[in-house]
Amino acid sequence: MHPPLLNPSLLAGDHAHLAASAAHVAAVGLPWLHLDIMDGHFVPNLSFGPETLHALRRAGNKLYFDTHLMLEEPQRYIDAFAKAGSNLISVHIEPPFNHAETLARIRALGCQCGIVLNPGTPAAAIESVLPLVDLVLVMTVQPGFGGQPFRRDVLPKIRQIDTWRRERGLDFRLEVDGGVDLATARECHAEGADIFVAGTSFFRSSDPAGMAAAVARFGQA
Repeated sequence: MHPPLLNPSLLAGDHAHLAASAAHVAAVGLPWLHLDIMDGHFVPNLSFGPETLHALRRAGNKLYFDTHLMLEEPQRYIDAFAKAGSNLISVHIEPPFNHAETLARIRALGCQCGIVLNPGTPAAAIESVLPLVDLVLVMTVQPGFGGQPFRRDVLPKIRQIDTWRRERGLDFRLEVDGGVDLATARECHAEGADIFVAGTSFFRSSDPAGMAAAVARFGQA
């Protein structure tokens, strides 16, 4: 089992001071930063581009960049995001492109790769690519905007993916994103999730270090 990890989403940070928001994550002692990339087509919103990641790297940020491409044609942009400083690039299963080829290209660029599915997409949609990925991201809200309530109807899907992981001896991380706070993260951990993307709940927390420590203690007696 992978140790549980809180993974703050920069989308909920201060967009006038993104480097400071990213530095805040590092100061808390967390190793990962989640970057939500939206194109206004696959999801009804726009967010960051490769230059944002590049600028964070130029500013000295050394966090592990977990880059979530919510794009209609992610295969067109993986080279740019890899070059900009991504450590892991995840693509959605829903758009019609060659998923296996794109995941292989991400690996060839020196990054880890992940597959993402929306709340309404069944687990079976990603089953064939599970041996190809380092991470599975289960959306627990419909992607596009932060601050949405957590959807508990997704919990059985998390459990199913974790069951496949254990039964087949696979070693991918299992991440959840959307409406995640300490209470909902604990529910997801009980179903097998081990990385918890938190945006609003982290950046508005009065004790983000305490929140990170609480997640790290999940599963301990």
